[in-house]
Amino acid sequence: MTHVEESTRTPLMQERSAVRGWSGVVALAFGTFTVVTSEMLPVGLLTPMGDSLRVPEGVAGLTLTIAGLVAAVSSPLLISVSGRLDRRVVLCALMAVLVIGNLGAAWAPGFGVMVVARVLVGIGMGGVWAIAAGLAVRLVPAKSVGAATSLVFSGIAVASVLGIPAGTYAGALAGWRAAFVAAAGLALVVLIALAVLLPRLPAEQAVPLGGLMRLSGNARVRTGLIVVGFVVTGHFAAYTYVRPVLEDVSGAGAGAISTLLLVYGVAGVAGNFISGAGAARSPRRTLLVIGAVMAGTLALLPVVGGSLLVAGVLMAVWGLAYGGVSVSTQTWILASAPEAREGASSLFVGVFNGAIALGALLGGLVADGTGITAVMWLGAALAVGAVVAAATGRAPADG
Repeated sequence: MTHVEESTRTPLMQERSAVRGWSGVVALAFGTFTVVTSEMLPVGLLTPMGDSLRVPEGVAGLTLTIAGLVAAVSSPLLISVSGRLDRRVVLCALMAVLVIGNLGAAWAPGFGVMVVARVLVGIGMGGVWAIAAGLAVRLVPAKSVGAATSLVFSGIAVASVLGIPAGTYAGALAGWRAAFVAAAGLALVVLIALAVLLPRLPAEQAVPLGGLMRLSGNARVRTGLIVVGFVVTGHFAAYTYVRPVLEDVSGAGAGAISTLLLVYGVAGVAGNFISGAGAARSPRRTLLVIGAVMAGTLALLPVVGGSLLVAGVLMAVWGLAYGGVSVSTQTWILASAPEAREGASSLFVGVFNGAIALGALLGGLVADGTGITAVMWLGAALAVGAVVAAATGRAPADG
């Protein structure tokens, strides 16, 4: 926009533009909420899913792994293949894929169809996350980018608090297939909201696969991806098995564990916004604090978590810290490659989802081989690795 054009914009025009920009940010937040809820939905539905599809719970659990791995691989490919297409059109197309994937999961007569459906969910999830992550900067004024980015990523934190429990509750009331139908309906509503509320968003530049590989050679981007790998792997190595850990350490029953996880989730939402503000000023300092707090909390839980009150405090602190991981690491990545935000975001989403799968795998191996509480020590050690990487690697300049 030229200076003359800027000077001729009336306050009413500027106000309408701001309202539409923030409306688009809210739609993107609902988008991230929907894709993460869709990805994680099987967590609370494994037993009825396995019974209905006639597979063991361990095999049914692969539906989560499949979606995560597909998202990890597909997000960089989708950014490259979509070229210069309008990002509003691409987001709507990916939400349509998510609708089909969730409906396919609801209909699945056997495990093979379920796998295909979860592949579609992984494609939709990886693409929406990669694109949405870098759009806040294009929708709001520069002074509001940090808050808008936090709002987009709040969808991820809120999904862990409301999305998965709501899906589990729907499954208990109407059957596990109804939970996937509900997810499909939500994805359709978000598709319509994105189409209506987002402005045209032409791609800033095409991102060929070779360009993505060159981005990984950027020292700041590479350090950010290493930090993501350590902290997310550590978190999911521990969090995947948090229920049996709490049962073993504190003797918590099902009701108490539900309360502790709710406390964790609510703290995570708060952590998202607190860390978003901090990361806008200094991603390195924010992630150093997050990694150190996570390491200390995970190390302490098996030692002093015998009391439900102490366990609750530690779960709240853990949630507060991890709730800021997504927005802080994404801020690091975007600040490291401002000229190639979508390409950098696609690498970020790939590493993030790969780390989720790796963390669950490593945690399972350690739990089976050493004991369930050992997963907390593993998570703490990997969080320390994140601190070391953030402290010694190249970081973007402070804001």
